[in-house]
Amino acid sequence: MSVRAVEEAALDWVWAHREDFALGDDALAADGQVNRTWKPLGELTQVCASVSRCTPPGDPLHTRVSELLDFAWRQTRQGELFLLMQSLEPFATYPLEVYAAFASAGLRHPGYEASAAVVARTRGWRLTEQYPTRRLGVLEAERRSGLRPHGAVPPALDRTWLGGLPEPWTFERAAGYALTHVVFHLTDWGRDPRGVPADLADYLLHWLPPWLDTCLDARMYDLSCELLAVAASLPRPPEPAVLADAWQRVAAARSGSGAIPEEGAAQDAAGPDPGPDPYAFTDCYHSTLMAAFAAALTTAATAPPSPVRHTAPRTGQHAGQGAPR
Repeated sequence: MSVRAVEEAALDWVWAHREDFALGDDALAADGQVNRTWKPLGELTQVCASVSRCTPPGDPLHTRVSELLDFAWRQTRQGELFLLMQSLEPFATYPLEVYAAFASAGLRHPGYEASAAVVARTRGWRLTEQYPTRRLGVLEAERRSGLRPHGAVPPALDRTWLGGLPEPWTFERAAGYALTHVVFHLTDWGRDPRGVPADLADYLLHWLPPWLDTCLDARMYDLSCELLAVAASLPRPPEPAVLADAWQRVAAARSGSGAIPEEGAAQDAAGPDPGPDPYAFTDCYHSTLMAAFAAALTTAATAPPSPVRHTAPRTGQHAGQGAPR
């Protein structure tokens, strides 16, 4: 199965299950489960925004993700819910992080941005304690939302697992998810490979293949798809044979419905017909989104070259740093 076929099947599954991403009445509840409400919607939005950017407008997949973006935006009442979230949880960062995904697709709410800018100028916002990778993500969310980032990228990057160039044998699940998101934040979710500093690019070029192989052997398909997205976001990707083998293994885990499990033995793998969906939504939605995301980036990265990619230096200006665009 081709990379394109994995992307098509994944997006078909997402479209068929779009109502499972809808916000319910608990989205604004004080005891609501953010990981079951806003998080899936934000992830849907970010993947669709990224696929839209690297897919030609005449492509049916571009039309599909554009429709999914419209669906997601309607869930927020065209951005009005972000203002409500701002009043309920003024110092929570996840509303801005979700909003930034919409903003990257050109869906904006000036009222929310003005309100968020006021909060972002407070000491309370700047001093919120966060894991290093999360802080890097908040800086990127500020930039994409038109706010002035409250800190510089290089110091935040240096505090992350990947930024410290750790011993490669210390790689494990948590480190893997942290490093993939560091690369996503540095490259604006795969849009600009120049955002990866040269030393990190060299480090990842060397160690990403064995890490990817390890995750696939462990049937960790969600993290494997994120690592494939990282591979497509680097200034120079790993060897084509490495990526081809990884994509074959991801494709083999695909069910007839197009869904890919987060991890474990695949059910109904390689089935030729859609058939019943073998997974619960929470067991496959993220890995299926990541498969579509990685496939779109891979297809774009292997297209005939246009401008020459340049690698950023470790210090100084790179994606996500400086004044908002």
